[in-house]
Amino acid sequence: MPYTITAFYRFTPLSDAAASHRAFKQALAPLGLCGTLLIAPEGINGTIAGSPDAIEMMLSFLHEQTGLLRQEVKFSAAEVKPFNRLKVRLKREIITFNQPTANPARLPGTYVAPKEWNLLLDDPEVTVLDTRNLYETAIGRFTGASDPQIENFTEFAAYVRSKLDPAKNRKIAMYCTGGIRCEKASAFMRAEGFDEVYHLQGGILRYLEEMPESESRWQGDCYVFDKRMAVGHGLATGHYSMCFCCGYPLSTGDVTHPLYEAGVSCGHCHGETSAADKARFRERQRQVQRRPTEPAT
Repeated sequence: MPYTITAFYRFTPLSDAAASHRAFKQALAPLGLCGTLLIAPEGINGTIAGSPDAIEMMLSFLHEQTGLLRQEVKFSAAEVKPFNRLKVRLKREIITFNQPTANPARLPGTYVAPKEWNLLLDDPEVTVLDTRNLYETAIGRFTGASDPQIENFTEFAAYVRSKLDPAKNRKIAMYCTGGIRCEKASAFMRAEGFDEVYHLQGGILRYLEEMPESESRWQGDCYVFDKRMAVGHGLATGHYSMCFCCGYPLSTGDVTHPLYEAGVSCGHCHGETSAADKARFRERQRQVQRRPTEPAT
C-alpha cells in the first residue's frame, strides 16, 4: 500500500504546549501513522506518513487544534514505509534557531509563490540565500543562489551578521526545504535591519511540485528527512542512500568510493571516527543484516 507523506508547520501560540502534546499523542496514536510531530509554545512542525484515510483524520484534528490549513500542507507519496514509527515530541522551538528576535508572528518576511520565484532569481539586485545545511545543499540548489556553508541552522545568524549588510544587501530572498527555516530566518533578518526580505512559500517541495521542469531553475535533487533521502521534480524519489555514520546523502559514485563501507563510513567522514568506532559500527551493521525484513503494513 502506498503511503501519503505530509510535511507541514504552523506558527501559532499554544498556551499550554504540554497539554497539547498529550492531546496530540493520544489522538494520533490509533491512526497507524509514522513520522515526527514537534510541538512547542510557538506552534507545530511535522512530517507524517500514513494511509490516505489516516492522513485525512490527522489533518482534520490539526485544523481543529491549531488552524492548520490544507493548502499549507505539502503532499508526496512513497511505496515503502518512510519512517519506522510515530514520534510526538514536546520542544522549546519547532525549529531550533536560538534567536529570540526571530518571531514570524511579529516581523514576517514576504511570501513568494513558486510561480513568481523565478522573477526574484533573475533580479540582479536580489541576494538569494539557501538556508539549509551543507549536506542538503551538496545535492541540489537554485541556480545563482549563495550557499552559506553552514553545518547547522543555528549558524545562519552568525553568517548574516558577518557576511551581509542591510545597506548593501537591500533585497534578500531565501528558501529552504519546506519553508519553516525561512520563516524564522526572515523574522531574524527583519529584526537585524533588513527591510526587504522574501521567502519561497512552501519551500523547495512546493516549487518542485508546482513548477514544470521545463521552467524550473532548480538543479539537482532536494534532500528530505525520510527514507527516500531525496526527491526531484514532481517530487519523484531520487537516487540517494545515506551514510549511517554522518548522515550524508550518497550518490552512486559515493558508494563506490574506496573509503565507503556500508553502515560504517563514507568518503566524507572516514577520517572523523576512530578504529574502535568503526569496529562498533561494523558489529551493528552485522546485526542489522541478520534481522528479518519488516513486514508490510
